[in-house]
Parts: sequence; structure tokens; C-alpha cells
Amino acid sequence: MRIGKTLGITAATAAAVAGGSWLWRNQGDLAFSRPLNEWTFTHMHRLMPTEAVLRPAEARPLPSARAPLGVSGIRYEFAGQRRSLAEFHRSTHTTAFLVAQRGEIIHESYPGRFASPTAKFQLFSLTKSVTSMLIGIALERGEIGAITDRVADYLPELAKTGYGQVTLEDLLNMSSGIGAVEDWTVPDAPIRRFETAVSTGGSVLEVIRSTPKLREPGTAFNYSTIDTHVIGWLLEAATGRTLAGYATERLWQPMGAESDAFYFLTRGKPRTALGGGSLNATIRDLARVGIIMASGGRVGDTQLVPEAWVARSRGSDLPHLQVGELTDGGGAPHYGYSNQWWTLGGDRGAFTGLGVHGQALWIDPDSETVIVKTSAWHDPEDDARDLETRVALEAVVEAVASRSD
Repeated sequence: MRIGKTLGITAATAAAVAGGSWLWRNQGDLAFSRPLNEWTFTHMHRLMPTEAVLRPAEARPLPSARAPLGVSGIRYEFAGQRRSLAEFHRSTHTTAFLVAQRGEIIHESYPGRFASPTAKFQLFSLTKSVTSMLIGIALERGEIGAITDRVADYLPELAKTGYGQVTLEDLLNMSSGIGAVEDWTVPDAPIRRFETAVSTGGSVLEVIRSTPKLREPGTAFNYSTIDTHVIGWLLEAATGRTLAGYATERLWQPMGAESDAFYFLTRGKPRTALGGGSLNATIRDLARVGIIMASGGRVGDTQLVPEAWVARSRGSDLPHLQVGELTDGGGAPHYGYSNQWWTLGGDRGAFTGLGVHGQALWIDPDSETVIVKTSAWHDPEDDARDLETRVALEAVVEAVASRSD
């Protein structure tokens, strides 16, 4: 999820930057385009209302390993060339990069202009994967009955919409059957109307109510930020907590985060976080999130996310969610999907959370390797850079695994 075309930067800011009416009309495009997006992606708290996800009184250590990863020697093959990680970072506009193994940082760098260990990065749709973790926790606690529960069981205001009979499982697998392919280039597409409602104070509920059912639930993959927004609403209704409040209590504080995070909120009231795209956090705390998933859901000796939920996130048995089967629904051919995570197939069972403009949380449970990469791509989606990212991160995992052998 991105907020770009209609992002409201204050008039004072626009005037200070320069340029009169043209700048005012095009401020959203500028804010999300290079190089200005490096500032935007670390300053969303200046642009939108927010709600904090609070750190605990004492952070759980995330130590640096005595023997750091020697990244200078890592190479990967892409587009007929042998490239270094330094070339990878330049090519894919990396702003921050962290590699951890078995709970220790083995590499950390911040190439971005405004990046630092304390900067809070806009994670876009990587938020969806965190929302999935919260759902798994709520199910284990009995706050949500089952993944087969219907949306209408929790959100009666959606009972007479296309979403009413959709199950939570359908939403988690991006198989609700609601809406067409998420296409930012279509002016009146539901995702564009959703974005406009979020950023200008319109009715998000009316956008969701008006999004049509196009196929039977559970039959086909169709990537949808709106689906995950409904998941976030369902979680709030089931737990009686805001998304930020529940994340504070059930994830951020138990995992020992070292910094507060935040969700930006819709401008319209009642303001709500976007379960599909508004979490902002430091790279180190995002690494902590990945370490939980790489450790089978554990934080130390505590099972924080159910182990079966983590296993479910590594891959699905459903044919329409396999690697290579997502292209008709807006997915790249080198990914599968399961439980709000992108899956990678193969024997390793690696998986990743992704966000537009090049955000990634890569998890290889076999070697307990976690890679965090934030980026500032010019375009929200870039298939070539995305594929290069997969190839490069697989090379990093191979280097990490080989030094452990």
C-alpha cells in the first residue's frame, strides 16, 4: 500500500520548497519520486496522523556478532553480469540493509540520505505480514474463533457487501474474489479510490462497500490491499483494541523492541491504521520481527507467534498460490503466496514480506538468516529490480549459510 498521488503535504511545506501551483498539484508525485522519496519514506509522521506502537521499558538485546559478514566478497549473477553488493545497493536504491543470523547482527549499513538506526522507515505492504502475525496471535488467544469465520461475523457493517461471506482464510490468502487486479494506473480503480479516501478524509468504508465481487472466494489469487485493510478492521473488532494498541501489547513489547514504531492513520474520522500498509519502524526492530519468524515464532523461550502459524506462512498447498501461478492476479512469476507472505518455493521454505518501492524482510529459517532491505525506488513496482533483489538476497543467504557449515 502506498499513499502518493493524493498525499497531502502542507501548504507551508509546498511553498517552502518552491514553485507555485504546479508544485501544489504535483506534490504527491514528487514526494514519492526519487530523490525526494528518501525523505518521505523516513518522515511519514510529518505528513499523516499517527498512532504509536510503544516499546517496552527494557529492550531485548540484538547483539552484533564478533565476526561480521564479509559482504565485499559476495557476488551474484544478474542480466548476464556478475555484480557486487555495492552495485546491488546502487542499482536498487537501498537506503538501509541489515543481515542477522541466529539473533545476532552480522551486517548493518545505511546508504540512504536520511537513514540511520533510529530512523523509522515506511514499510508499505510489508505491513501485511506483520498484520498476519497479529492475527495468528489473536487466534491462539481465542480472540478470533477460526480462520473459517466470515467477515460478517465481526464486521456487520460489511454483511451486505461482497466481503460479507468471505472468510478470514480467503483474505489471508488474497483470494477474496473482490475487485480486479490492483492497478495504480487506472484512475477509478478501487485501490486509487481507497488511496484518495485515506489521504483526503473520504469514506474508506464506502470504497470497500462499493468494491464488487468478481469471482467465488478461495478460487483465485488477486493481490488486494483492501483485503488486508479488512483484516485489520476484523482484528480491531475482535480484540477491542486499535491495531497499534494490539501490536504494542502482543508483539512490540513482548519481542523487546528498542524503539517505538507507528502506524499512520486515515485522515477521515474515525481514524484507523491501515493493516495493509501504514507501519513505520526502525530496521533493527524489523529485524527482530524477522528473527521471530525465523525461529519458529519464538522469542527466547517464549512461543510468541504459534509455530503452526509460522509454518503456514512458509507456503501453501493450494494450487493457485504456488510460485509462478500468481501473475494473473498481480503477482510476479518468481513468487508464491501464503498467509500475507510471499513464498519462494524450493526445499528451503524461505519466505519474504514485501512493500512497494523496494521494501523487503527476507527470512531463511533453515539457516536462521534474516535480511532487512529498505529502498527508495522511483516507481512503486519494478519487476526487474524486484527480481534482482531476490537473486542478490539469495546470494547473501548462501554466503551466510556457508560460513556456518
